[in-house]
Amino acid sequence: MITAVDTNVLIDIVRADETFGLRSLDAVRRCVQEGQIVACDVVWTEFSAIFASPQVFEKALRSLPLVFSPTDKQSAVLAGDMWRQYRKQGGERNRVVADFLVASHAIRQADRLLTRDRGFYRKYFKNLKLIDPSV
Repeated sequence: MITAVDTNVLIDIVRADETFGLRSLDAVRRCVQEGQIVACDVVWTEFSAIFASPQVFEKALRSLPLVFSPTDKQSAVLAGDMWRQYRKQGGERNRVVADFLVASHAIRQADRLLTRDRGFYRKYFKNLKLIDPSV
């Protein structure tokens, strides 16, 4: 079982978020027991940006069971298609293409997505299996 992870879950863990930190950590541990945890290039980039340097980021990665999984061409095309549909339906630019890339990567290159952002993903990626550590 491959679980893609969203940036918000990783940030919950490393920042020891009072509300979601332990829940997110427990969810990651459960997912690791069932298989592999992967982060697409978008999540990898967003997550690395919260650290002071690449060296601090690399050190934090050593404590997480995370594997880098770049977005393939088909996932990127799916993200573009879903973004186009979103915009045609009147979607505003408050959702960036990165969100669509995370979801398309998870639906095509993993078995499920570990995220707290379930409303958006459920609406635009109806077949995407989601795990929400906040519930």
